[in-house]
Formats: sequence, C-alpha cells, structure tokens
Amino acid sequence: DLEHEGEVLQFLSEDIQSQFLLQMDAQEFIAITENLETDDIADLLQLLPNTVIREVLASMDSQDRHRLETVLTYDEDTAGGLMNTDTITVRPPITLDIVLRYLRRHPELPQMTDNLIVVNRADEFIGLLPISKLLTSDPGITVREVMVTDVQPIRASTPASEVAQLFERYDWITAPVVDDNGKLLGRITVDDVIDVIIDEADHSLMSMAGLTEEEDIFSPTF
Repeated sequence: DLEHEGEVLQFLSEDIQSQFLLQMDAQEFIAITENLETDDIADLLQLLPNTVIREVLASMDSQDRHRLETVLTYDEDTAGGLMNTDTITVRPPITLDIVLRYLRRHPELPQMTDNLIVVNRADEFIGLLPISKLLTSDPGITVREVMVTDVQPIRASTPASEVAQLFERYDWITAPVVDDNGKLLGRITVDDVIDVIIDEADHSLMSMAGLTEEEDIFSPTF
C-alpha cells in the first residue's frame, strides 16, 4: 500500500531500492516518504538521479529542504549522516511550566524523545533536560536548575562506528549532534545505531567468506 511503501523501502537492499526508486518521479517520492525521518529520507534520496534529487528539494517547503540539505552535507557513514533534524530545544532561563505548555502544543513528540536539548540564543549546545526530571520537578523552577550539563555531544564528523561504540558504552537512547563550533544540528537515535551495528556484522561475515561490500548473497556466483 502507498501509505506503507516508504517504510518498506527502508528494509530492502540498495539494489532493490534503486529498482523501485528509479521508476518514481519527484512527487511520488515525496508522497511515500512523507512520514519518514530526515535521515531515512536522505538515505533513499541519494539513490535517485541528480535531476530528481533537485526536483524533490525544490518541491519541499523551506524548513524541510534546509533540514534535508543539512543531512545530505555529511557522509552517510558519519554522525551527520545518521542524525535526524527533528529535535525539540529549550532555553535555560524558562520555567518547566512553560516547557510543559510548549510541549502540549505539539501533536506528538519526535520518536524516542528521552531528553529535550538545551541551547543558547546562538543554538549552541549547553545540556540536556531529561523528560523524567521535567515530569517530576517543581514546574516553577527553571530549566537551568535541573538540566544535565556533563554530557558531551557528538561531532557531525564522527565516524558511524565510533558513534555505535559510544551508544553501547553509555547506554544512550538518543544523543545530540553538533558542528565544529558546537552549534546543534540534530540528534541520533538508537534505532539508527542498531542499523550501523548490523551493517558492520554483515561486513565481517562477508569478509570471512571472501566477499566485498559490493557483493551480497543475491549476487551471481562469479
């Protein structure tokens, strides 16, 4: 069904993805990826011809286009390529009551939102506001009083394999991603990290059989 087509495409091999995507125009691509996260759309978009990519970007609203272009700037095997730009940010001086009222204006929160990201006026990462603290603290106190500041964000250029190691070491569900100047770009969720771990396991298994990354189980014998 059309409503599930985008979800299904994510779980197919790149060869089969390409076969489907090459038959689509820009409007069809936008329709099937409407409910996908930015990083997943970027992965599929890179399989399209350049002319279609430009059409897709041109037909998006400015905010969605900017988010997608940000992800496309980075190699898919880096934190920047893994990240999703759908984040909720708050500022240190506001009270938790205002944060709660702000959240209620959203129809739903981004998937796997375990923290809100605290930034300054320049959108530079400062810390995290755990949802658990938001729900259990006095609504009259400020974000600054309860936010967690001993968390190091991940730089966008960090290799995906290193990102996976960090998630495993610290049991993260999500992690903020920043550029070289500390400006917030997005966040990585654990489901994307699991994909990296699976890909690395597949690569190791294929290497044991003398296969390269360009080959897969469905390749011709030679």
